[in-house]
Amino acid sequence: MNQSQLYNIPHITSLAAQYHVTPSKQFGQNYLISERAIHAILGAADLHKEDVVVEVGPGFGVLTFAVLPYVHQVQSFEIEKRLEPYWDEVCKNNNTLSVVWGNALKTVPQHLPEKGPYKVVANLPYQITSRILRLFLEAKTPPERMVVMVQKEVAERICATPGNMSVLATAVQYFGVPKIISKVPRTAFWPEPKVDSAVLAITGIEKKDSKERDAFFRIVKAGFASKRKQLWHNLVSGLHVSPEQVKKCLEEVTGNTKIRAQELGVEDWKRLIGLLDIQ
Repeated sequence: MNQSQLYNIPHITSLAAQYHVTPSKQFGQNYLISERAIHAILGAADLHKEDVVVEVGPGFGVLTFAVLPYVHQVQSFEIEKRLEPYWDEVCKNNNTLSVVWGNALKTVPQHLPEKGPYKVVANLPYQITSRILRLFLEAKTPPERMVVMVQKEVAERICATPGNMSVLATAVQYFGVPKIISKVPRTAFWPEPKVDSAVLAITGIEKKDSKERDAFFRIVKAGFASKRKQLWHNLVSGLHVSPEQVKKCLEEVTGNTKIRAQELGVEDWKRLIGLLDIQ
């Protein structure tokens, strides 16, 4: 496979016609055609010969073929069964690549590496971005690093700081450290989507104790239940604790009993769990 051809729209159009594939909004099929974006992903992934890489949504493989020479193994998850003959032919000539067919949200948990570290490197289908991130970050064996293409606005939300936090930002930052590597214009895809994108890296990913994780998300979901209300009110309603206790804890952690959920960072939530004795 000549990878450079996969940056060429007429070639991609020809492949789509050959395999009877019409780019699907349902599956988020916008093919990446930017060599610059591929280089940004590779640089952020920090690939080594011993690495195992998991990819979601390879399409025709513009990212897959770029990653393969640098790593020990690539395991890709693809939903578009009409591409099976295409990938069967590729895999015949490359024993370091395997493709799992089906909805990644259902198939990934069954096929994650059980031993040794792995990295997630992917141009994610945007409709399932949040669910895919959660799936990997909460996995029994989470990746050591994730480098993914996501919608620019989603990347910015994930990398938010206290004052502009959300459940998504708090959740991702609980598990690791997100960083926007580069912005990617909509012209870097075919068909051209209506939004710009960004390469997002999540590093320092930690496996969390299930009891600690459950307590963390219980308090966070309660805290963000109603964005218009002050945090103490949401916690009282969601956790069934007294207003006096909640306000005392908020005063100790933030110095402000009228604070709202979006103003807290991950460490603030952790401290609140301890003070409120959330189980």
